[in-house]
Amino acid sequence: MRGLTIFIADLRNCRARELEEKRINKELSNIRTKFKDPKLIGYQKKKYVAKLLYMYILGWEVDFGYMEMVDLLSSDKYTEKQIGYLAVTLMLGENADLSRLILNCLSRDMQGNSEIFACLALHAIANVGSKDMAVQLSGEVQQLLVSGNHTSFVRKKAALCLLRLYRKFPEAFQAVDWAQKIIFMMDDRDLGTALAVASLVLALAQQYPDAYFGAVPKAVNRLHRVLIEKDFTSEYLYYKIPVPWLQVKLLRLLQYFPSPGEPQVFRKLNDVLVYIIQNSAEVPKNVQHNNAQNAILFEAINLCIHLDPLSDLVDQTLVLLGNFIVAKETNSRYLALETMCHLAATGARNCLDALRVHQETIIISLKDKDISVRRRALDLLYSMCDQNNVRVIVAELLQYLQIADFAIREEMVLKIAILAEKFAMEYSWYVDVVLQLITIAGEFVSDDIWFRVVQIITNNEVLQEYAVATILGALRSPNCHETTIKVGGCILGEFGHLIANMPGCSPIDQFTALHSKFPTCSPQTRALLLTTYIKFINLFPEIKHEILAVFKLHRSVLDVELQQRASEYLALATRDTEELLQTVCEEMPAYPDRESALLSALNKRIADTEDKRTWVIGGKDANTEVAKAKAIRDAAIAAAAANGAPIGRQRIGGGGKLKSFEDVLQETSVPPGSSEEADILRAIELSKQEQQMHQQQQQQSNGYHQSPVPKADALGADVIDYSLVKPVVAALSGGMDDSTLYSRLVTSPNGLLHRDNNLEIGIKTEYREQLGRIAIFFGNRSSQPITSLAAEIQTDSQVRLTLMQPLPSVLPSGTQLSQIYKVECGGPSTPVSFMTVSCSIGDGVSSSIPVTLTLRIPILLTKFITPIDLPSQDFFQRWKQIGGAPRESQAVFRPATGAVATAAELVKIVQGLGLGIIKNVDDSPLSTVGAGIFNSTDLGKVGCMMRLEKNEQYQMYRLTVRTTNEVVSEILRAQIEECVALHI
Repeated sequence: MRGLTIFIADLRNCRARELEEKRINKELSNIRTKFKDPKLIGYQKKKYVAKLLYMYILGWEVDFGYMEMVDLLSSDKYTEKQIGYLAVTLMLGENADLSRLILNCLSRDMQGNSEIFACLALHAIANVGSKDMAVQLSGEVQQLLVSGNHTSFVRKKAALCLLRLYRKFPEAFQAVDWAQKIIFMMDDRDLGTALAVASLVLALAQQYPDAYFGAVPKAVNRLHRVLIEKDFTSEYLYYKIPVPWLQVKLLRLLQYFPSPGEPQVFRKLNDVLVYIIQNSAEVPKNVQHNNAQNAILFEAINLCIHLDPLSDLVDQTLVLLGNFIVAKETNSRYLALETMCHLAATGARNCLDALRVHQETIIISLKDKDISVRRRALDLLYSMCDQNNVRVIVAELLQYLQIADFAIREEMVLKIAILAEKFAMEYSWYVDVVLQLITIAGEFVSDDIWFRVVQIITNNEVLQEYAVATILGALRSPNCHETTIKVGGCILGEFGHLIANMPGCSPIDQFTALHSKFPTCSPQTRALLLTTYIKFINLFPEIKHEILAVFKLHRSVLDVELQQRASEYLALATRDTEELLQTVCEEMPAYPDRESALLSALNKRIADTEDKRTWVIGGKDANTEVAKAKAIRDAAIAAAAANGAPIGRQRIGGGGKLKSFEDVLQETSVPPGSSEEADILRAIELSKQEQQMHQQQQQQSNGYHQSPVPKADALGADVIDYSLVKPVVAALSGGMDDSTLYSRLVTSPNGLLHRDNNLEIGIKTEYREQLGRIAIFFGNRSSQPITSLAAEIQTDSQVRLTLMQPLPSVLPSGTQLSQIYKVECGGPSTPVSFMTVSCSIGDGVSSSIPVTLTLRIPILLTKFITPIDLPSQDFFQRWKQIGGAPRESQAVFRPATGAVATAAELVKIVQGLGLGIIKNVDDSPLSTVGAGIFNSTDLGKVGCMMRLEKNEQYQMYRLTVRTTNEVVSEILRAQIEECVALHI
């Protein structure tokens, strides 16, 4: 097609997009005109459709020519039909209305005499794959597969087309009715067709094992002919291995069925497995040969384990697996660890004993550079754990948990908790393990885990005294996690009297330990502690006066739950008689035994997209249900009568209300705008002692300017004389370019800190309440190595940095290295964080150039703010309850850029600073209102509110910030003011 060639050349010669667009539009206009000609011949249609197709591939919109594409499908010429099918495949989606118009053409081509046309139709069906095609044409595709009138070329494409349709629309596929005919095709002489049919049968057998049980002897015979009888052609040899893809498919297919019952078939299968294992003893030097051999070997090992884990073949494979877990290739280590998980899942004594020999190597694999290998090592340790090695494995997992990736921590916490409960010989050890879990990774400990701790302590009297004493000691730690406080509140309220006579464990000591954590807790935890206090009154009347004072203080808080509990508990504690109090506060009875959700939660982590496993991770006990279901299914397949007990679920300990795995995952992270909304109610109510402490902090803090105010509007704001206000001057330092880069990072988590011809420094941050993670990246842009590289961050005393990953001293040319810190916000901090970078550009011997940089690091108070969403009425009420000075900070200023920002720009700035936008609070469209929660270790949660007004006439801003802490108000106001004035 000379015209198409010229058109493509013209487009390639276009130097600008405008020229290309002009040429495209000219051609589109010409094609529209040509398509209106009724005498247009097939060759011309083909040429113009090909041009439209090329434009479409380049990304230009094509909204005509579809009927001409469909017309080409009816042509008897191959080239015209080929272009038609290609255009239909690329330009028609599965939901397009025109896809229904081509069904007749597809059917006619598949039923015709031309195999080339049939292959084109199969390609189109597989690529478009609409539901109408699956329903109406799958039968015809199946006929192409089983018909003896077509070559292997067509049958192979038909099998793959059926596989595609089945994966997209399994409900439209008559898998059971076609089972025998499809299984028969596994004996096809052509290995390519056999491979395609094996892929189809492998997918169908997972869903319909009964119907496809007849594939077992077919698969065994094919493997025996290929490996033992050498029945294959040279074109299917891949690095001296005959059809490795077919071998892998057939070996995996056999794992979905029981051991063959016919002796002859079983002998052939045994010969095949022995041959594969014996031929894999030597490691090939060629990488491709090695990969193909290992793929077959691991499937053969999994099949041996599936058939009989006590066989001699499995004992031979244990030696091979031991070599693979220390191999250099990451894929080999991964597959070896996963196969060992399968071994551990059987629970066979010989397998577990062999795995324990490699326990140290498996533990070392937890620190592998590849996270997928680390996950498999974790799964294997979890699966091979029992009462003999549980203490060693749990201790290693706890140690690794401190440095584990965030992506794997939640799974590790679940598995450690399950192992500790399942194999604990002493309940005291179980309590110690869970407390360590909470201390190391408390934010990943779900409610289900600490619920179980409370249940086990309640149900075991011999454990109660030890547990109460241990938890009381944990509560006195300055870094006590909130989950520990929850456990302490439940346990001390029930069993605190057991240690009341011990030194340092008096009733007032117990109350003081709990109440010292009260201000920093969430509303749910504080509600739990109020219940603990009423139980203290029943257990320890001598501290009744101190507890009543707490109840009286919380009768007027804004949180409805806290207010109601405090009022009811106060009324209950001040009654004339104590009979009702004693009845209400009676000791909790033992919990009934119930199932645990944690084990089933882990089993659901297997991805739905991969082939179904015949086993689950977690050892013999976790596979009990799978084994029972498999036994029943195998008995049905073999047509043998099976009268067994109903399938139960495996238990791992005493009861409690359990949740689904989705709930377990959701409880590890609190979504914004949920429970945090209630925190602002608690934060508004401060005791007199807290107010005095905050006033002292205010006196010690840096001075920030505050504008005087005369009159108030609806929200308590004032009318200002704008003519007296001066513009804000930028406070950024460190060079013009670095200042610009820093200003972008104030409202963004990622970006550049510095860039020159030699060195590029970037930062990536992640914050979650008062905790965060900072990664600083150093890139060498020069042609010389950078030596003596060092970086140190100086921060405010309220910001606590822990170096997690140090920075190497040498940075080769063209490479990038990182330095990682863990950050914790102790309290409100001023933006004074700097990083000093020193290095030498050159080889470090003769031509080094020393360089020193001082860069600002955006570790700001706003980074630790969580946005919340409040109804306008609630915002209005809480704004007034916080009141004015000293918890209000206000400033009136001019923008440094000369003009005020638009409403959308102000919303973007406020959201970038971590505050949620509150709508419908102010009638004026010139106001922006926001709210959030400032999180810190020392102050807990501080409610923050702001109102930003702009005056377009005078080009002025008035910013009002109210929080429940005076220092936070000043610092937050200063940061917002700077960002708005500089239009960051």
